[in-house]
Amino acid sequence: MERLADDDLLAMTPRRPEAFAVFYRRHEQTVLGWLMRQTGDPELAADLSAETFAAALLSVRRFDAKRGPALAWTFGIAHHKLLRAREKGRVEDRARRRLGLPPLVLEDEALERVARLGGDERVNALLARLPDAQAEAIRARVLDEQPYGQIAETVRCSESVIRQRVSRGLATLRAIVDE
Repeated sequence: MERLADDDLLAMTPRRPEAFAVFYRRHEQTVLGWLMRQTGDPELAADLSAETFAAALLSVRRFDAKRGPALAWTFGIAHHKLLRAREKGRVEDRARRRLGLPPLVLEDEALERVARLGGDERVNALLARLPDAQAEAIRARVLDEQPYGQIAETVRCSESVIRQRVSRGLATLRAIVDE
């Protein structure tokens, strides 16, 4: 099951919940690292990550691979959870409660590990394997969440070129990770 593609893991989760565990182990650090970079708060990032994956598990039947890759879908959930937390000033834990999961309690050592994810070296190592223009476009669009138009202005090219760089770079990264 470890070798299955993310989309396949999510598709089989309703019949075989252990498939979601594989997906979770594969991407938990990446999502947590992104949330850490967005919030700067290890405890908040951990709470949001837990709620993201709980919500993903509860809504896995709505995942449609035709609309985009599984990890992008998961980041969409994470982004939504982050926005809601910023709006309300707290993390909603509805999905976690529905699954009967206890609240996260992190010791200092765990908080330090989460804080280090904000500069996740694996992400940097993966981006280093791409052409500079693609890595720069992915960093700006995916990690820093800049709009395509703003990125295009910064690097002085068209928005369609930036979209193409992001798309090609993400396809290459998927192939690297699938190896």
